[in-house]
Amino acid sequence: MERKNTWLSYTEEDIEKLESLASDYKEYLTGGKTERECVKESVKLAQRAGYEDLEHFIAENKQLKPGDKVYRTWMDKTIVLFQIGEKPMEDGLNILGAHIDSPRMDLKQNPLYEDTEMVLLDTHYYGGVKKYQWVTLPLALHGVVIKKDGTTIEISIGEKDTDPVVGVTDLLIHLSAQQLEKKAKVVIEGEDLNVLIGSRPVKGEEKDAVKKEMLRILEQEYGIEEEDFLSAEIEVVPAGPARDFGLDRSMIMSYGQDDRVCAYTSLAAMLNVQDARRTTCCILVDKEEIGSVGATGMHSRFFENTLAEIIALTGEYSELRLRRILQNSHMLSSDVSAAFDPNYPQVMEKKNAAYFGKGLVLNKYTGSRGKSGSNDANPEFVAKLRRMFDENQVAFQTAELGKVDEGGGGTIAYIPASYAMDVIDCGVAVLNMHAPWEITSKSDLYEVEKGYEVFLRNC
Repeated sequence: MERKNTWLSYTEEDIEKLESLASDYKEYLTGGKTERECVKESVKLAQRAGYEDLEHFIAENKQLKPGDKVYRTWMDKTIVLFQIGEKPMEDGLNILGAHIDSPRMDLKQNPLYEDTEMVLLDTHYYGGVKKYQWVTLPLALHGVVIKKDGTTIEISIGEKDTDPVVGVTDLLIHLSAQQLEKKAKVVIEGEDLNVLIGSRPVKGEEKDAVKKEMLRILEQEYGIEEEDFLSAEIEVVPAGPARDFGLDRSMIMSYGQDDRVCAYTSLAAMLNVQDARRTTCCILVDKEEIGSVGATGMHSRFFENTLAEIIALTGEYSELRLRRILQNSHMLSSDVSAAFDPNYPQVMEKKNAAYFGKGLVLNKYTGSRGKSGSNDANPEFVAKLRRMFDENQVAFQTAELGKVDEGGGGTIAYIPASYAMDVIDCGVAVLNMHAPWEITSKSDLYEVEKGYEVFLRNC
């Protein structure tokens, strides 16, 4: 079933709202290139919208009542927000869940070394990447260094106009005959993704003179010693802001849109909705790109533990009440889908692909080949969403992630679905997914934010 291009239906008012949303979104992307930065930006927006830190309620044993709005962070890399609704919590929650980690390179714990009077940083790539895409780009360093006394030093180098940038070098074309014979997956090896950061030696030193000069700079400008890298979390990401893409400015190009395009729209919808009937929830998690593992991934008990705290502050806590709330909840796993690319039509099945300008994307299932690792949403839930979106003029389309035997991918959807709640993947179509610079449509951004609001209010 062919869907109309949403741009054709927009009024002047729609365009004004769309551009305002896109502008705020670009600002969020530019300021949030790591999970910690995204959480920090999200807390600012939540507090501005009247959300309070749940920890204060817990410490004071202060009861939550309908209309109360709270948030909670965990390890500075995951955040969850709740707005208490009028209906009993046993009726379930309306949940938006997205992830705020993105493919990148992480510094190893012993990263700094000198080779032939050049200083480099050793990295370990994070998530699914085409390694050859990460060479010859201007890159920035973002993250934190935690010193032994507990002091936190925040790092952001390469984003200001006056900042230097760093990068991974590549072999010149004149000497790359053998390199060009390799398969794409090994043209650049993981151990070759070493970031060049300096070449000036300090005077009066015969050994590792360039490294010593770099250590002097790190100590002088940032207060960092070499051993401090042992307890650092520094990410190497593309340098530069989110920007309009296309001569018509109809798209956005930025690092990290998988999945921050859905994270931001989920957050915006959550903050816009007032006086919800059912309790609403938005959770932005870490580690999806490597399997949702660890203390800050969706597999952790952070969400369940926080919900238990919410239950205790809204009435009498019991394990049975917690289980009823979870199984009666509805969730949109707010994650991106692959946009149809006319340069590579062979990997898509056109009737079941996502297109720019056709609205939010419902992926009934993801997974790979035989739906392996998929959630596969119930048709009753899909029908309910269809009705809600049509009644509220939200443009949507359905898709799968490429042809059946071409590959596939996964999301967090199957994890909350294990509580027996209804879950479906719902998000924005993306070009260049997992590349350093990804592309989305402003109209799809607009439609998905509208759709998320409709879901929170009406599901």
